[in-house]
Amino acid sequence: MTETNTNTDLVALTVNDHIATITLNRGDKANALSHALIDAMGAALDIITPRCTPKGDIRVLVLAGAGKVFCAGMDLRGVIDDPAAMGEMLRGLSRVSRIIRRLHIPTITRVQGAAIGGGCGLMVVTDFAVTHPESKVGYPEVDLGICPAVVAPWLIKKIGAGRARAMLLAGGTMSGQQGFEAGLATHLCAHDQLDATVAELAKRLRAGGPEAIATTKRWLNELDGSNDDAVLDKAAELSAQIIAGDEAQQRLRKVFGGK
Repeated sequence: MTETNTNTDLVALTVNDHIATITLNRGDKANALSHALIDAMGAALDIITPRCTPKGDIRVLVLAGAGKVFCAGMDLRGVIDDPAAMGEMLRGLSRVSRIIRRLHIPTITRVQGAAIGGGCGLMVVTDFAVTHPESKVGYPEVDLGICPAVVAPWLIKKIGAGRARAMLLAGGTMSGQQGFEAGLATHLCAHDQLDATVAELAKRLRAGGPEAIATTKRWLNELDGSNDDAVLDKAAELSAQIIAGDEAQQRLRKVFGGK
């Protein structure tokens, strides 16, 4: 039995055989994270969260993107010269990331095409990420005069402080193959095998003991600091502060246009 809830035109939520899939549905814009898309993701997560307990009916979450690209990052084109709106988007991304991280079930990101900046942040906040060798992943924020503080805590937890430091300070992007080797992805497969690989992984994770998985996730989150709201709040504020500054605004106008 398949249950489908479409919260907005921007996000599709499906639940099938105890596996929930949240699909970013802004494929014509490479699923760039607009304020509305982030809010729609949050709404979808709010719907499923009560069902993701050991006694609930959802055992696995898959985060996906419609079209050729999983997520091209934050949609800054629409909020150039509006630092307040940029700040709200960053705070919204921080909230969504925390909800995903703290779900009591295993989570998987399906990455086709690209996961850039905030999109790569979503890729590393989940427990597993599946991509293909030709995809494009990474954090080019510093190239745009932006501070990647909001994604930094999750990247550090994923690949370690030393590698995260080098990656975030260098900026740029890398191939999916390189991202897998760096630890951004947990699984690498051919592009035409993405669906099968994600389905097989989700089916395997679904079979785990719900109480054991929930307890393990809570303990892992406690050990790695995923529950530290003070750090995560500060990260969002630092990113918002820098993106509002002259350096970031000037660089963003050169790339995206603006006043």
